Amino acid sequence: MTKVPLREKIGYGVGAIGLDLSYGLFYSYLSLYLTNALGIKPAFLLILAPLARIWDGVNDPMMGTLVDRTRTKMGRYRPWILTGAILNGIVLALMFNNNMPAGSVRLYVYVAVFYVLWGMTNTLADIPFWSMIPSFATEEKDRNLVSTIARTFSGLGQGIVSILTAIIVAAIAGVAGSDLDEMGASALKKGFGGWSIIAAIALVFFACISVISTKETLPENKNEEKFSFGKALKMIRHNDQLLIFMLFAMISNCGYYMTSGISSYYFLQVRGDLTMQSKFNLLGSVGSVLSILVIPICSKFMTNRSTYRFSLTCATIGYAGMAAVGYLTAGNVYALGACYLVASLGIGSMFVNQTVMLADIVDYGEYKLGTRNQSLTFSMKGFLQKMAYTLQSIIMYAAFVATKYDFSSGTSAAKAVSNPAADSAISFMMFIVPPVMLIISQIIFSRKYTIYGDFKREILDAVSAKKAELAE
Repeated sequence: MTKVPLREKIGYGVGAIGLDLSYGLFYSYLSLYLTNALGIKPAFLLILAPLARIWDGVNDPMMGTLVDRTRTKMGRYRPWILTGAILNGIVLALMFNNNMPAGSVRLYVYVAVFYVLWGMTNTLADIPFWSMIPSFATEEKDRNLVSTIARTFSGLGQGIVSILTAIIVAAIAGVAGSDLDEMGASALKKGFGGWSIIAAIALVFFACISVISTKETLPENKNEEKFSFGKALKMIRHNDQLLIFMLFAMISNCGYYMTSGISSYYFLQVRGDLTMQSKFNLLGSVGSVLSILVIPICSKFMTNRSTYRFSLTCATIGYAGMAAVGYLTAGNVYALGACYLVASLGIGSMFVNQTVMLADIVDYGEYKLGTRNQSLTFSMKGFLQKMAYTLQSIIMYAAFVATKYDFSSGTSAAKAVSNPAADSAISFMMFIVPPVMLIISQIIFSRKYTIYGDFKREILDAVSAKKAELAE
């Protein structure tokens, strides 16, 4: 098995920066932009998000299969990475730049169309990008390192969005301070409009570096059939380990998204000071950075399976610590942040492990079904992330509706009129829901995921033998 040069690993991983700039802006700040800058009703977004996920359920496997059937001189994946990045950048910029009349039907149609288009174009770039890993990294430790490097750059993109967005938006808008909650609609429009264009350019730039720096080495399978959505679904349904992976990964990812989604409400409504969130997130970012060391260190004396269990356990302990601090003490933000650092350490390494697992599931699918549906398999990664985010949104907004949390009034652009029931629900989602989801995820993983040990070695030997046969 040929090892991938470090230069190529880094060149590949850089592409994740741009992908996560787009991803972070969309999932972390689009809701704020739509409601506070454009005046879109939250109820509309609550309906739009699940409907968009239904379409993703059709679009993602279709795109994954299309990539698997692609044949060009550049290879199978790189043309789609570049094309998807360009289209996603255009859609991102147009999403955050429009001057439709407030409250008009045209505005709502525009938002709905570009909301769906963003998901489609993100899929065009995201699926082939992550699908490339098993195509040029076939040895287990090499895959671990490639995945770790890519996730490190992914974390860098997320960090840029979470730490610098408010500062950049304020600078572009020409306003003093960087509190997004206090900015008016015109400032938010101008600031996010400029920042989205910068992020779109960066997305294309880093995609170009990734495409230029990498090459694909797996031989082509020339006996593939035309795309059939029914056959694609059949392949997914018959890959039992892929279905199990999607279940436990979606649950654990939802736990993480719950924290990132509800923390602003917790610090603004329950604690009364949104500036605390910056300190909280900063310590979480430290944990995310340190998480890149987990797999390289653990792989020296632990299997991937044990490392994944360690990651989930670490995250669960961190969240349990947050619950103890939040409920049993005054909830000092630095104590909360320290616990979040531990949780983020586990979450970061969990994401790297999940990418490695998908590469193993690709091999398993070829071993069991006889066809290497690489991009189709990796398309499920993006889909489960979207489903995890949607599940988190449904839980959060359902709790707001049940507790009569009022979005329509308040003392600032973002702060709503709260009540004891809403505050309790927010705290429950902040401290209890994430560790419970991680525990459930770990139980499913431990009992149902079987690609490890002798069976995994058997799979890799069979795939390597097939690869050598095709290369002759």
